[in-house]
Amino acid sequence: MIRKTVLRAALALLAASAAYSALPAKAATDPAAVVKHYAELAHAKYEDSLTTAKALDKAIDAFLASPTEETLKAAKTAWIAARVPYQQSEVYRFGNPIVDDWEGKVNAWPLDEGLIDYVDAGYGTESDENALYTANVIANKHIKINGKDVDATNITPEFLSDTLHEAGEVEANVATGYHAIEFLLWGQDLNGTGPGAGKRPATDYDQKNCTNGNCDRRAAYLKSASTLLVSDLQAMVDAWAPEGKATKTVTADPKAGLTAILTGMGSLSYGELAGERMKLGLLLHDPEEEHDCFSDNTYNSHLYDAVGIASAYTGEYTRTDGTKLTGPSLSALVAEKDKALDAEMTAKLTKTLDAMHAMAKRGETTEAYDQMIGEGNAEGNAVVQAAIDGLIDQTKTIERVITSLDLGKIQLEGSDSLDNPNAVFQ
Repeated sequence: MIRKTVLRAALALLAASAAYSALPAKAATDPAAVVKHYAELAHAKYEDSLTTAKALDKAIDAFLASPTEETLKAAKTAWIAARVPYQQSEVYRFGNPIVDDWEGKVNAWPLDEGLIDYVDAGYGTESDENALYTANVIANKHIKINGKDVDATNITPEFLSDTLHEAGEVEANVATGYHAIEFLLWGQDLNGTGPGAGKRPATDYDQKNCTNGNCDRRAAYLKSASTLLVSDLQAMVDAWAPEGKATKTVTADPKAGLTAILTGMGSLSYGELAGERMKLGLLLHDPEEEHDCFSDNTYNSHLYDAVGIASAYTGEYTRTDGTKLTGPSLSALVAEKDKALDAEMTAKLTKTLDAMHAMAKRGETTEAYDQMIGEGNAEGNAVVQAAIDGLIDQTKTIERVITSLDLGKIQLEGSDSLDNPNAVFQ
């Protein structure tokens, strides 16, 4: 009896072992699947950017139909909401030429706002680098570009994109995108490193009770810029659709696709965000070197850039409707080759995000970003520097990830602010 029981148990164990061995081994993460998911997240982020831009456009329509302080506030709120998904998409720059070539239409900065509208006397009247420094196209139906007379009677999306944007081949002549709209909603921030953002009155758009003149043309400009933002974002949604040009390009070669992911992560982390957007302003203590300078929304802008960098590594993204997307990730691919390296990369991304969240909390409760970078503000400076340090440190690990995946030499964006600070003061 005992022998039969033991025999049955042995046979059962052998059968179970045979069945287990017949199960397929856990599949290794496929680089092609990682890149495909990266493209899917791009499509989702640009779709959310488009959806929130359409909501902004609707809020602008309501404001222009009834220009009150309440409808202006609603348009500003919609603008800030629109920045959240867009900033998370910025990690697709640098590694994807189709994005980098397009980005200047929607997020170029800093801008010489005197090109667009009236400015405070402290802005000055001319610039050696920009003949259109105070062209004020809203007030002038005829302007000169490269010495030629240009008819600006009709302010349309086509006029802004084809004629005015980067007019005279000057990058500071930003006529379109989020920051042109931001200026038109908030006006100049004249507070330096003191408290307060721009305070444009709603009556700047009230054609029956107009302040600062040309309310009809100002309204035409704002609506044209908003319309253009929607159409430009639609183009990028189409590009990242499953059969879109950007998706086909990045997924054509998995190794090149991984290179694109890490180039975007490293270049945004180091040269662009840590350097040009953060360290430069901190070195100069200059509120003009602030990304969302009219609205004082910069702390959120930087935070969501960092969230986007982490998303490119983890393969996770939370959509504006709360839906959470996950899939094959760079993190999983790295972990299969070097668990310790994946743990290091994840920990550094988290540390940077913690520093960014601390900066954002300070921005919401204590002082705006332009105050944080002000001269003599040791505590505020330290909060910003902690985020910069996190970005720099995570870039070192991004470079190690590149080596681990045998991707060869990848050139990441640099910045004088980090690599040669003395040049900033020359």
